[in-house]
Amino acid sequence: MQIWVDADACPKVIRDILCRAAERAQIRTVFIANQLLTVPPSKWISALQVPKGFDVADNEIVARVGQGDLVITADIPLAADVIAKGAQVLDPRGERMTVENIRERLSMRDFMQGLRDSGVETGGHSALNQGDRQAFARALDSWLVRLPK
Repeated sequence: MQIWVDADACPKVIRDILCRAAERAQIRTVFIANQLLTVPPSKWISALQVPKGFDVADNEIVARVGQGDLVITADIPLAADVIAKGAQVLDPRGERMTVENIRERLSMRDFMQGLRDSGVETGGHSALNQGDRQAFARALDSWLVRLPK
């Protein structure tokens, strides 16, 4: 099993948590982005730069992810695609996206997009705070302890 990170929009503080966890748990962690990312030198951590373009990084993650892998993303359509392949999903705020909740999240995303397309100001997510970082770290640790030894 390994961790795949949708790194284009992943906050740096979350990348740092993931790198520390990858080293500690000795789990392969791949950051995929359409921009150059620097990651610490490690046999467990790597970065893959893909060409710029709509959903290129997402498509690369979907092509590479395996059953039981963990994907870190806030992208709901990407989450739905990797869940369909048997992967698990954690967003940068520590919330799990699952088979049970992904349809609702997709529906809400589409609803909000419809509002934005019609000119309604919907706002966005609040800035990542300390509680979000802690929730992410706890959720990641919970996934890591369930890995086969």
